[in-house]
Amino acid sequence: MGGGRWTATDWNTYSSAKVTGKTTAQVFTSTGMKAEFDPALVQFRESRDSADNPKSRPIILGCDVTGSMGMVADTLVRGGINDLATDIQAEKDIGDPHVMVMAIGDAYSDKAPLQVTQFEADIRIADQTSQLWIEKGGGINSGESYALAHLFAAKKIVADAFKRGQKGFLFTIGDEPPVGVTAKQAKDFLGIDIGSDLSPADCAALALAQFEVFHVILVNEGYAAAGGREAVLRAWEKVLPQRLILLEDITKLSEAVVAAIRIADGQSKAAASTSVVVANAVRTLAERGKPSRGVARLA
Repeated sequence: MGGGRWTATDWNTYSSAKVTGKTTAQVFTSTGMKAEFDPALVQFRESRDSADNPKSRPIILGCDVTGSMGMVADTLVRGGINDLATDIQAEKDIGDPHVMVMAIGDAYSDKAPLQVTQFEADIRIADQTSQLWIEKGGGINSGESYALAHLFAAKKIVADAFKRGQKGFLFTIGDEPPVGVTAKQAKDFLGIDIGSDLSPADCAALALAQFEVFHVILVNEGYAAAGGREAVLRAWEKVLPQRLILLEDITKLSEAVVAAIRIADGQSKAAASTSVVVANAVRTLAERGKPSRGVARLA
């Protein structure tokens, strides 16, 4: 997968036919996880170079779809993916973006705590995203299974970018703390044997070997907004210290992602020109041309 290129014409045609004037329920019509998105049935997801994309670069957007968090995927389909694909294609130094979208739930209570699209480079990104099941589950354990996304990225992705010594980019997006992955959950939901239970930090560390990993905390939504913000921050700092993006406005998601990619890839000039306001810790590191190790506070 990963052929073709994102174009404004294809996006306008798709948006007019599939998104404009439709409710979230009318856009996301799946009533269960489709077999092609079941990570337990996937041997590998591939991001490969092609004539259209000779410098492929895997980018993963893992969206929390529990409770009210279906709005994350909805925001992507209504324009966020178009903004992201357009902006990243303009960044020649990053390479040719291959985008995968994940739907993340709760492995302790949901039927489909992880769903994964293919890596795509054209309008199929939006089309596959709209086919994900917005389960709206989640339990009462004050956390979601973002670690499943990290573990899948570490164990079931192959990419030509890795052969060039380039990392991919992995963003999880949500409002709750992370929970770990038990050996049974890894077998049941990912189809892999990990031997023993893994903590959220264990899973993130595995993903960091091949990806620049960030978590976007939606500070004005759900659990974080209802008095749990400090608990969310404390939990995530143990998992991805200084790799957190605090996002106040979900419509700015694509700007936040592009800004983090620019900084992580050492593009200080590009980072300085972005309209997104980045905290001093990140800006300082970007000016030094180092990978992002700061906390971004986005408005």
